[in-house]
Amino acid sequence: MERHSLPDGHRAQGHRDTLPPRHRRSVAIATVLVLAVAAGTAVAAEGGLLSFSDSCKDSAVDLTVVASPDIAPAVRTVAARASKEPARSDGQCLHVTVVARDSYEVANALATGSGDPGYQVWLPDSDLWLDRAKGTGNGIPVAPGDSVATSPVTVGMVPSASKALGWPEKTYSWAELAASATGSDKVRLGVADPTRSATGLLALSSIGASPGGQGGDHDTEVAATAKALAQRMSAGDAQVLETLAQDFSGIEGGNPEHNQAVLVSEQAAFTHNASSPSTGRLDLFYPADGTPLLNYPYALVNSAELTGDESRAALRFMRLLDDDGAHTVLEKNGFRTTDGTTEPAMVESAGGRTPQPFATPAAVPPSADVLQETLGLWTITVQSARLTTVVDASGSMAGTVPGRDRSRMDVTKASLIQALGQFTPDDEIGLWVFATTLDGDKDYRQVMPTRRLGDPAKGGGTHREKLSAAFKALEPVPNGATGLYDTTLASYKEAQATYVKGKFNALVLLTDGSNQDDFGISRSALIDQLEKVSDPERPVPIIAIAVGPDADRAEVTEIAEVTGGGGYEVSDPAEIQRVILQAIMTAGQSGRGAQE
Repeated sequence: MERHSLPDGHRAQGHRDTLPPRHRRSVAIATVLVLAVAAGTAVAAEGGLLSFSDSCKDSAVDLTVVASPDIAPAVRTVAARASKEPARSDGQCLHVTVVARDSYEVANALATGSGDPGYQVWLPDSDLWLDRAKGTGNGIPVAPGDSVATSPVTVGMVPSASKALGWPEKTYSWAELAASATGSDKVRLGVADPTRSATGLLALSSIGASPGGQGGDHDTEVAATAKALAQRMSAGDAQVLETLAQDFSGIEGGNPEHNQAVLVSEQAAFTHNASSPSTGRLDLFYPADGTPLLNYPYALVNSAELTGDESRAALRFMRLLDDDGAHTVLEKNGFRTTDGTTEPAMVESAGGRTPQPFATPAAVPPSADVLQETLGLWTITVQSARLTTVVDASGSMAGTVPGRDRSRMDVTKASLIQALGQFTPDDEIGLWVFATTLDGDKDYRQVMPTRRLGDPAKGGGTHREKLSAAFKALEPVPNGATGLYDTTLASYKEAQATYVKGKFNALVLLTDGSNQDDFGISRSALIDQLEKVSDPERPVPIIAIAVGPDADRAEVTEIAEVTGGGGYEVSDPAEIQRVILQAIMTAGQSGRGAQE
């Protein structure tokens, strides 16, 4: 049968072959596995270490694989075949136990865990979870391998909705599809929580990277789309499919609680369609600007602590998942091969039809930074934020940023104004500035109170417009020093006193230097005061950003961590927007900054 493969022209352009090195890891993981055992064992591997033999030698080698729930059934089938044949590792029988567990749960556990996790191999649905599992680098190490299967992220719609949008003849970009679904009452579009779903996160990042769907300001459109999706968010991939009605021809289909479309992987649609009546099947849109792939990487967990038998067994099972028999099992379960090809019948069963571009090259995977920014945007969209922004206006902010021919203050202002566009009218943001003796004996001054961006302002306009103007008006104070400690304590007390329940509360502190006020509070006294003022029932983490080469990240980190926040460092103030969103996402995911 014909397979859907990429046209030669696309390959010549390097679209697939220029994917980042993290997608070519089979050699790397094999090296890790071989090095995990003695040098003599490596020689044995070359001489038939993984071959079959007539009988098992000693007892079976136990291997536990924790797999994403969607691929776990197929992996269990391969594992059962390995036990039945039986497959052997160095003459010993291979016994594989497959445990289904959501990838986000595993990533969080590995990032914060220690010791023996109880399994040797992890098979998440996307390598974005490998980045999440790294955390701060203090958790359980993971050695990433190559993928064992793929599945494109799509938009699935029930027949009545897809036909209304011209399926299958009409194609759309991600932004156009999102705008068509969220910009009217035609289609109710559901999404799995992007903090827990690779499908949801990759789809959201694709919408963010896609050309605008309505001709307006792109950032505003993306924020509006995220806000609309948040209203129809489900906890996970399985739950979002449960929001679809089984019969859209009657009352059930008209129920506003039921979705008519979902952001879904091709494999999830394949499984859904196989168990649904014809009226509840999904039709798939494949966005014309490229579909990101779930890529199911095979990862070794805590490799340095594995025994030689476990290492060899892990390598043996990785190879079993790459043989022809495993490929057949995976395809029968709705997965594509690692190069994105599949049989036309599988695509049709999943809901794909020509001329939808289901055989075109996959989109280039978003970078870790892009995913962090997307999560930051999602966090502040799902839960309104209340941020007090505290900006260093000392004389050193007049210094030139290398390579930009602009001052630190000018670049900081531009980055803050850009970040402002990511927030909704329900978000609350205020502005303080500080230097030394800026307001009489005080090192600080409140420029704008922390209020809803959509609130009307005195003299006309909105608080957002007034705040944007205040950002633009920021100027360094000539000869002003850095009154960091007194300012931090005063602004933090104010943020605590005006805490709003149900919002993400935080203090965003930007400084390009260390404290220079010899007449103010000391660092140790500041930390003592912050420990007394901070309240876990009213969390207000400090997001402290050290800007430029003269700032002391260790100092601001020590101060911020007392409140449950963190310290960050940027060499270029233009990075401030990205760091703010990343910090909000990090604090928001850990539960800091909000109390229901």
